[in-house]
Amino acid sequence: MLVPVLSVLLALGLAGPASAAQAPAPEPVCSVSDKRLGELSGLVSDGSRWYAINDGGTKVQIFVLGRDCAVQRVISGSTDPYDVEDLARAADGTFWLADTGDNRKQRDTVALLAVTPQGKVTLHRLTYPDGQHDAEALLLDASGTPYLVTKNPLGEAGIYRPAQKLASPGPTPLERVGSLTIKSTDTPGGPVAGFGSVLVTGGAVSADGKVVALRTYTDAYLFAAPDRDVAAALRREPVRVPLPDEQQGEAIAFDSDGTLVSASEGTGPIRVVHGATALVADAEPADEGGQSSGSGGEGAGPSGEGGVDTVPGLLLAVVIAGGVVFAWTKLRKRSGR
Repeated sequence: MLVPVLSVLLALGLAGPASAAQAPAPEPVCSVSDKRLGELSGLVSDGSRWYAINDGGTKVQIFVLGRDCAVQRVISGSTDPYDVEDLARAADGTFWLADTGDNRKQRDTVALLAVTPQGKVTLHRLTYPDGQHDAEALLLDASGTPYLVTKNPLGEAGIYRPAQKLASPGPTPLERVGSLTIKSTDTPGGPVAGFGSVLVTGGAVSADGKVVALRTYTDAYLFAAPDRDVAAALRREPVRVPLPDEQQGEAIAFDSDGTLVSASEGTGPIRVVHGATALVADAEPADEGGQSSGSGGEGAGPSGEGGVDTVPGLLLAVVIAGGVVFAWTKLRKRSGR
């Protein structure tokens, strides 16, 4: 019943899709055929190669891909993560794995894993200030500060960062620095038609730190960060870039030239949107009740056409039903993890 109800609501305008930017359509580059990457969930670029991770797993593995999608080698560590969901890469070449998946909301701590190109792993446990959350998006700003963006079936995604210097093994407390809610769109794709367009499944920051991207199963949202402030960027009006027909789109990255790169779990190509960062013009942040752009304070979140907004109240029942269906599907796939 979920898909027909969503279709009716979209037709009535109650869940009207946000307008997309005049973005180029994603172009397929190559397809990942290596069976070891059947649950590709995170992706980063160094300008010449891509680095990919799987969702979940029993040890740290970062797959080094050529531009033909072939696996050239694997960076491995013996650490057994709980549920890795996203990947970022620091300026010094260190990889950051977000071991932050928590579909059942039962983890006392989540973690970031810092991995050197040689495979040395450093564990940083983290605690939320307000209970358990499932998070699939990791953003690493130009200074190396990590931000987590949660995946919330009820619509509001929380934005968190460490409240103090990361400790190893920790835990280090996180602080909530904002929130945002994604509008439903009519972009096809995702594991549950219509519903997947409101769930945050991945994140990336451009090489110069001036564009921040979050993605759902169906779309990417690009935020201007002229001051390289991630929290401030996520209070601005974003540009939406549709990523249609991805089976379970969770991976997103930027090449060094500003090209947006996306990929899905399961079968499907790695696709690119050339010139994506040029779609985002520098903009002043919206007034957030007196919060300055660098404050990182809690804001109401951006709104308006083409951006993020509160999910309409009449969608609540549909969103809850979709959450149940989606959670059941994920739990079947990841039983016991």
